[in-house]
Amino acid sequence: MSITQTPKPAEFRLVVVGAEWAARFAEERSRIAEALSSSALDIQHIGGTAIPGITAKPVLDIAVAIRDFEPGHALVPALVALGYNYRGENGIPRRHYFERGELYHLHVFDDGSLDWQRHLRFRDRLLASPELAARYSQVKLAAARESGGRRERYQNLKTSFIEEVQNP
Repeated sequence: MSITQTPKPAEFRLVVVGAEWAARFAEERSRIAEALSSSALDIQHIGGTAIPGITAKPVLDIAVAIRDFEPGHALVPALVALGYNYRGENGIPRRHYFERGELYHLHVFDDGSLDWQRHLRFRDRLLASPELAARYSQVKLAAARESGGRRERYQNLKTSFIEEVQNP
């Protein structure tokens, strides 16, 4: 008789964001800028690790602005050559999404698109308000406890706070 074990959901951990994340971003930004040349109109550090002092998943989220989504398909080989895996739009229309290991998530958006603006606005509001950033840390910690290690549940538990910050 064999016992079948249910696989554990993909677990994650949270860390306090320190200066090393800005250094990692600067290094990766240089690699991406060189690979994409003039196709990258802007490259920004987004997500939790862009906010020093908060609690975040140890993931470096990078957003790249390009002129238009469709010609962006031609950039895929250059990013794959850097070690990224292309995941298509991955649930967000008109986004080219890439991952490199568990540490790097790369989001390529149309310059000025709603998603580009939304990510930058969220980051900038947290950077401008230590109180809001501290509140986000608390939301993340509570979501991590309540999610039982399930990433999708964790994301869903943060949604209302994120929407509140993005749409003041």
